[in-house]
Amino acid sequence: MSKFDAIRPFYDSEVNEALVSSLNHPMLKAMMDFTFPKMEAEEWKKQLKHTHSIRDFQINFVYQSIQKILEKSSEGLTTTGFEKLQPNTSYLFISNHRDIILDTSLLNVSLHDKGLVMTASAIGDNLVQKDFLLKLSKLNRNFLIQRGLSPRELLQSSKLVSEYMYQLLSKENRSVWVAQKEGRTKDGNDATHQGVLKMIAMASDEKDVMQYFKKLKIVPVSISYEYDPTDALKMPQLLAEAKDEVYKKEKNEDFVNLISGIIGQKKRIHIHVGDVLNEELDAISEESTNTNKQIQALAQVIDDSILNSYKLWPTNYIAFDILHESNLYSNYYSEQEKQLFERRLELRIDAENSTLRQAFLAMYANPVANKEKYAHAQE
Repeated sequence: MSKFDAIRPFYDSEVNEALVSSLNHPMLKAMMDFTFPKMEAEEWKKQLKHTHSIRDFQINFVYQSIQKILEKSSEGLTTTGFEKLQPNTSYLFISNHRDIILDTSLLNVSLHDKGLVMTASAIGDNLVQKDFLLKLSKLNRNFLIQRGLSPRELLQSSKLVSEYMYQLLSKENRSVWVAQKEGRTKDGNDATHQGVLKMIAMASDEKDVMQYFKKLKIVPVSISYEYDPTDALKMPQLLAEAKDEVYKKEKNEDFVNLISGIIGQKKRIHIHVGDVLNEELDAISEESTNTNKQIQALAQVIDDSILNSYKLWPTNYIAFDILHESNLYSNYYSEQEKQLFERRLELRIDAENSTLRQAFLAMYANPVANKEKYAHAQE
């Protein structure tokens, strides 16, 4: 028994059994029919029976599924910054988070295309309650973040995750993806939560935690979708928060979000990977020896990188102008793009509900406001 068994993905020696036991699952059939519409079921079953490693499963099946998703529900994926990364090198990718499955899948497609190490990725165990989804996540090199724990259990669980991430990065030369905060950003304000950084640092035995972070080779990642396929689905939670109410998820809400993210229209998508944080960490060490202040400064450095490289689309500028009743950014979009966005707003949000309408627009507009604030702060 490994101490990480409760959270780790499958070992390669476990992959074939997991696949063979899932061959007749309706969700696997749906995934394969979508990915290989011209292939007979017997053929993909035969191929899966001969799959014995996570890498083979990812490249021969998951990679193909993501390509099909891009083809059917987007106008393409563009990337920048990957040329700075070295092959055969592990990195800790800390990313803004908009979509349950696609953020990590698209990063891994990009890493594979460029001959770089793919990631093991953190996923909340609330998203994989169904047995098949748990298997699929473990086949796709996800490790579990346990939710809904008591403070004491949370501390133990966080330590375990921290140690596992260090094991992956330093002993197994495996890159790791983690979101900058718990859960997806629903209001367009991407911000790194210090709790995530404190959790990562739990495995450190360095006197200066910044030296530990240097070993992990942190790379901030910014992902932006022209249309968020789950935009309207994020509204009820934002509405509850606006009224200071506790938001309770519907029974299958996570699953609905997951499917909507995959099949919903995204238009263009862009991923930027920032520079490996190095000199920045030395500067933080020189500035303060207080760990809390250092963590705070590191969160700011990651935010600066993500904000600075976040790609703004016409939808962001349109939402900003509608929200503020201005034409400030009218040079950044066409009349046709504006009409399409207004049509989306009309179809997804009840025009009578001004609070929801504001929240929907703000989700798209906030990245513009944040980038503007960031640019002013640099002047």
